Amino acid sequence: MATSTRQEILQQLKELAGPGGYLDERIDIEPYENDFRRLYKGSTPLVLRPDSTERVSRIMKFCFETGTPVVPVGGNTGYCGGATPDESGEQVVLSLARLNKIRGLDPLNYTLTADAGCTLAQVQEAAEKVQRLFPLSMGSEGSCQIGGNLSTNAGGTAVLRYGNTRDLVLGIEAVLPDGSVIENLKGLRKDNTGYDWKNLFIGAEGTLGVVTAAVLKLYPMPRSYGTALVALRDLDASVELLSLLREQSGDSVTTFELIPRLALELTTRHIDGVTDPLGKVYDWYVLLELSCATEESQTQALLELLLGEGFEREIVLDAALASSGAQREAMWRMRESIPEAQSHEGPSIKHDVSVQVRKMPAFVSEATSLVKTLVPGCRVVSYGHLGDGNVHFNLSPAEGDRDPVFLEQAGRVNHAVHELIDQYGGSISAEHGIGRLKREELAVYKSASEIGLMRKIKAALDPSGIMNPGKVI
Repeated sequence: MATSTRQEILQQLKELAGPGGYLDERIDIEPYENDFRRLYKGSTPLVLRPDSTERVSRIMKFCFETGTPVVPVGGNTGYCGGATPDESGEQVVLSLARLNKIRGLDPLNYTLTADAGCTLAQVQEAAEKVQRLFPLSMGSEGSCQIGGNLSTNAGGTAVLRYGNTRDLVLGIEAVLPDGSVIENLKGLRKDNTGYDWKNLFIGAEGTLGVVTAAVLKLYPMPRSYGTALVALRDLDASVELLSLLREQSGDSVTTFELIPRLALELTTRHIDGVTDPLGKVYDWYVLLELSCATEESQTQALLELLLGEGFEREIVLDAALASSGAQREAMWRMRESIPEAQSHEGPSIKHDVSVQVRKMPAFVSEATSLVKTLVPGCRVVSYGHLGDGNVHFNLSPAEGDRDPVFLEQAGRVNHAVHELIDQYGGSISAEHGIGRLKREELAVYKSASEIGLMRKIKAALDPSGIMNPGKVI
């Protein structure tokens, strides 16, 4: 943004955004300058809040012509700094919050078309009103937005059954860096007419353009759920139990979440209303859930039967089955509260990694030994979506230790864990993306040919480099 024309450019952007379409007071702008985890503090002179794809198009065309860098933002719930402007004060923020309409809902086609600024909860609720399910689910669903979900290819708790966000999208509308609008919102499940370009934007973290709408897949609403907190013989038993459940339930397993004893203790210690439904102490647990089209009594009977076989095979030590909606909600509250509970124990060193499901027990065991050697006394909280091979491998300091020097060890710990995950053929970012946080590491763990292809795509779509500069690559 040239200094001599800076104010003129900002004024023109305000006019393009329309009435109520921008924020320029410091008190209003500040929340957009900090990422969710407070790892990055940026600076921007202006937050644009257009209310239509047409306005987004005009804004992007003007930014392209003036070389003005743009940082798209959704609900700002990301963990990698992907929606935060840099410290230069030269980048403008583009919020999609006012593009928040459900454009269309077709229960017979099992599709819903939503603006990018719709919250995930808004989409879920719209689907439920016509007895349909949009299965993407995560703790931030009340504030995260569909555009951000697409741009980060969000995961969540139901990937095992329904896939990542990428698997739930039939088409998108997007604005390219030069202001051109590209759109395919037909809602077709078969369309073999050339490149599937939507997948360039899903997971691109706003570096190739601005997603403004999407056609999302819906599913039949389950008639019943079977939910249980299960104590395991050991870590290896988790994979054995998952296989048993998938084989004998007709693959009705929606959720399979690994929970270590420490995570359960932290939630009962710090989160109001969370209790241990089993009472006895075990090293490892899973929160599992079946979702079925059968009556609740049949689903409960199936779950009891399968867990009974788990007892017979000596892979299950104990189990508590939710017999009411309140009990199910309490179990889920415990699982979803783990990050908050861990924050009460001081700073944490976080990893969002994935390996093949069968390799997960070996990885968690080896990684735990590794980090305890690097940081004696640290406490490992490894939890999450074991059913799809994703674990949040987090470290907390020793109990009562509030020394800030703990976080100074993050660099070497991250390097060691990511080196190990690479040896296991895994990924350093399972569901949180790259953003600014893992940009340098991406170049280490992606092949040169992959990085080269990504750069070619970036150069082709964003030749001026104005889209979310400094993120991903």
